[in-house]
Amino acid sequence: MDQHFADAPYRDTAVPTDERVSDLLSRMTVEEKAGLMFHQMLFIGPGGDLAGAIPAADKVSTQDMVTGQLINHFNVMGGEEPSVMAAWHNRVQNLARSTRLGIPVTLSTDPRHAFTDNPGASFSSGYFSSWPETLGLAAISDESVTEKFGDIARQEYLAVGLRVGLHPQIDLATEPRWSRINGTFGEDADLTSRMAVAYVRGFQGERLGPQSVSTMVKHFPGGGPQKDGEDPHFSYGREQVYPGNNFDYHLKPFEAVFAAGITQIMPYYGMPVGTEHEEVGFAFNKSVITDLLRTRFGFDGIVCADWGLLTDAKIMGETHVHRAWGLEHLSREELILKALEAGVDQFGGESCPEVIVDLIRDGRLSEARIDISASRLLREKFILGLFDNPFVDPAAAPHHVARPEFIAAGEDAQRASFTVLTNQPLNQAETGRPALPVAAGSKLFLRGVDSTVAADYGTVVDRPEDADIAIIRIKAPYQPRPGQTRFEDFFHAGSLAYDPDTLNDILQLCAQVPTVVDIYLDRPAVIPEIAGAAAALLADYGASDQALLDVVFGGAAPRGRLPFDLPSSMAAVQNSHPDVPFDTDHPLFRFGHGLTV
Repeated sequence: MDQHFADAPYRDTAVPTDERVSDLLSRMTVEEKAGLMFHQMLFIGPGGDLAGAIPAADKVSTQDMVTGQLINHFNVMGGEEPSVMAAWHNRVQNLARSTRLGIPVTLSTDPRHAFTDNPGASFSSGYFSSWPETLGLAAISDESVTEKFGDIARQEYLAVGLRVGLHPQIDLATEPRWSRINGTFGEDADLTSRMAVAYVRGFQGERLGPQSVSTMVKHFPGGGPQKDGEDPHFSYGREQVYPGNNFDYHLKPFEAVFAAGITQIMPYYGMPVGTEHEEVGFAFNKSVITDLLRTRFGFDGIVCADWGLLTDAKIMGETHVHRAWGLEHLSREELILKALEAGVDQFGGESCPEVIVDLIRDGRLSEARIDISASRLLREKFILGLFDNPFVDPAAAPHHVARPEFIAAGEDAQRASFTVLTNQPLNQAETGRPALPVAAGSKLFLRGVDSTVAADYGTVVDRPEDADIAIIRIKAPYQPRPGQTRFEDFFHAGSLAYDPDTLNDILQLCAQVPTVVDIYLDRPAVIPEIAGAAAALLADYGASDQALLDVVFGGAAPRGRLPFDLPSSMAAVQNSHPDVPFDTDHPLFRFGHGLTV
């Protein structure tokens, strides 16, 4: 370890941040600077130990990444009980402290407070408090609720050592078929802007500091207008298209969060087609990153490329090609040079700092260029207070994660986010008595609802003909792709309409007994027949069975409003412009629709 480690100016909290950054940078080798520029995934070992090599994911051991490759930014995969996770975090920090300069590790995470579990996008809440997806926060449309969520999530993250949220996702859901809509705030730029600012404020506070969780906002310049709704995690979804000439509409939420003080941005994988910009992935696009982001908007923070742009990788044991769309013919060295020239600072999901070292030694890349990115990355660590106190208290962690008041707030948000789309009379002769709320003690036929939970609200029966009312939970439809990989299974794409057999099964039940239908909208759905047949139709965006039943039986008041239009047909979707909001003809339900019960 450096003999001056203990009294180095970069360790002195009395020294201004910029001077601490300059001092540390002057002491760093090229290898140490290059290590900063990679943001790899990191697994928690058994029982909170440091993970060894993971061949199925092409990952070397934690030890090798931290002390060998000198990487010190990691996206945490999976989770453990809070005290175990906190203790693991401290082991990682102690390992980092053993390196020559003792640069602390920054741990980041995808969203982990809701119900979606997609290893490419988010984790279910697990040990943390459970909330609706961001679509549900948008449905509530109350900045105070969104900010409260951010503040609670911040406290839970801090307790286990998570310092960067790889969120919020502020793409606009203007293409209804896109499989990433569940992570957005919906279709409207103004609503998304309001929610995004409140979200950032909850995580970061009024300004970034030692009690903040930094937000890496994504995906600049807006990942919503995907051709045919396909996703650019995969080669068939690489094109973003703007037939409505509406590129700038997708920038509005980013303008709002820049003013709110964000310091990290992630571009998406997609390549713009038919615009003024080069038809290459956004992270390689100089006119987008330098001219638009850095010059027009004046953003001088960290730009971290989305995961897996440079190297083919194993995901769930299956090989997926790197996502350098439009530049597939280039070598890894050429891709790095192209991204750095565009203005990127860091590469997500990659661990090849030796390539940057070789490029510098070969004279193809200047050390001055990586100093610019290294300075930004070091500055963030200093502002977050990681150099001053990188450790957390494992004994205290359980008292700061999933506190009773945090759980209650999340459950309140789940109930509030339900959107009542229809509420018909139970009997046409009883025009004054709508289906909701259902009378306590009713005989209930269930599908997709836990009978043990429902038994607290009524009498569960086994046959529809014996029921007063049926309550069923369904998910928005999608089309599995023939031969798709396990990873692709998590991305719900394709048609928004149910297949005939599934639809007929739902309609037959509605004809047999008055039926309350709750549909989980991870993206819009084409459901005119169900809307006409159901006694009541609700939408949820991530909520427990208990939250649903509280709403159905009148124990809680839903106040959700649709965060996007629900189209009336697939033909209307196919004829709409993917970059233009509210563009499907004669939607079944409009943005903002929601009944009071």
